[in-house]
Amino acid sequence: MRRFKVTVNGETFEVEVEELSGGRSSASGAVSSPAPSPRVAPPPAPAKAVAPPPAGPRSTPAPVAAVPASKAAPAPKPAAGRGEVVTAPLPGLIFDVRVTAGQAVKTGDVVVVLEAMKMANEIVAPVDGTVTAVHVNRGATVNLGDALVTIE
Repeated sequence: MRRFKVTVNGETFEVEVEELSGGRSSASGAVSSPAPSPRVAPPPAPAKAVAPPPAGPRSTPAPVAAVPASKAAPAPKPAAGRGEVVTAPLPGLIFDVRVTAGQAVKTGDVVVVLEAMKMANEIVAPVDGTVTAVHVNRGATVNLGDALVTIE
């Protein structure tokens, strides 16, 4: 038997190991299977108390509703009662504007192409009518809920 000191996760253990002679029995010359080596498991780690996260504005995520309030310049709002406003369903970059003011559109016609997360999203007209205002230009950045076009 040979004795060793083994350190696991900062704790030291004394271990005894039996040395085998190449797996052969000296009496008969036949190959014997090695005896299973003892496994030494480290003792369970003591439970650690988890401290609560530090208080402050960084410890709590900002609510989703606060995102439009933080934009640099608000999108122009159409006059009240002047048609259906098509809004941005997600934040992104205006890749293409496919309509102009005064143009007639049908339900399902693509009015704006919005690029978000490297994907082109076609924004369609929700109603039949005439485009009364285009609120965005190609290359503009929009946030969730920003007005894109108004259809009357």
